Amino acid sequence: MVELSESLLKIGELAARAGVSIRTVDYYTTLGLISPAQRTASNYRLYRADDVDRIHLVQRLEVHGLPLEDIARAFTARPADTAAVLGQIDTDLRTLQEACDAATPEMHGLLTVIANRVHSLITIALQLPPDLSL
Repeated sequence: MVELSESLLKIGELAARAGVSIRTVDYYTTLGLISPAQRTASNYRLYRADDVDRIHLVQRLEVHGLPLEDIARAFTARPADTAAVLGQIDTDLRTLQEACDAATPEMHGLLTVIANRVHSLITIALQLPPDLSL
């Protein structure tokens, strides 16, 4: 039988600490956003305490408009994929800047909102700990 470690949580404990439903934890697990660290002899899923932070990160990204499937893909990206994504972000930011420069006053407000949203997402990405277990 697997002993319950203080650092491992049953699904209900994880849900309670993260402030989400058990159903949300199940859904996030199905999408690959979080993964059980192990299972007990009774086949209960056990999650790492760090998964609470990961759930909160997923929720912040989702609030900013990222689809859960895209977040899951980003979590499983290899470093080479990450470099390609950063290159695309750089290109998109330049395109956004060019659009801002050429925008009519009416469009300038909308583009400012978009630029602020992009800035928020980049800020969140930079807050990801380098040792985040993906």
